Amino acid sequence: MIKHTLKPIIYETSRVLILGSFPSVKSREKNFFYMHPSNRFWDLLTLIFKDDFKSASIDQKIKLLKTYHIALFDVVKECELMGSSDASMEVLSVHDIPRFIQESNIQSIILNGRKAESIFLQYFPSLKHLASYKPSTSAANARYRLNDLYHAWKDLAHLVEV
Repeated sequence: MIKHTLKPIIYETSRVLILGSFPSVKSREKNFFYMHPSNRFWDLLTLIFKDDFKSASIDQKIKLLKTYHIALFDVVKECELMGSSDASMEVLSVHDIPRFIQESNIQSIILNGRKAESIFLQYFPSLKHLASYKPSTSAANARYRLNDLYHAWKDLAHLVEV
């Protein structure tokens, strides 16, 4: 069993919650979200907001997320997992996502990838109206190039309305 050890990035002013499924091995090693070098999450935010999320330090990334009213977390709290493969994941427990929403100003939830979407909808069907699926930023989602991800995710800028 693997436990999720990353702390959520969330503030009272957060408007959008981006949920992944579970941190990769590299993210768990570096104790922060989307830290596998081939994951395109930070490249994508850099394109969308024209601010350098990609080369920012972890502290700078946190400040940028707060500036843009973005919260980050994962749906799964504990699981059985082979490496970083979502396909091998057996969910044992999930985080209390409704509590995060109650303690903030979250108005939208973006589900980063199909695994995050399916787990979220299974455990939190009452929050479906807040959620929308976006293609995974993982390099394992080779069907989407960075430009394709940008077109799928670019409405994030309107959701946070900075």
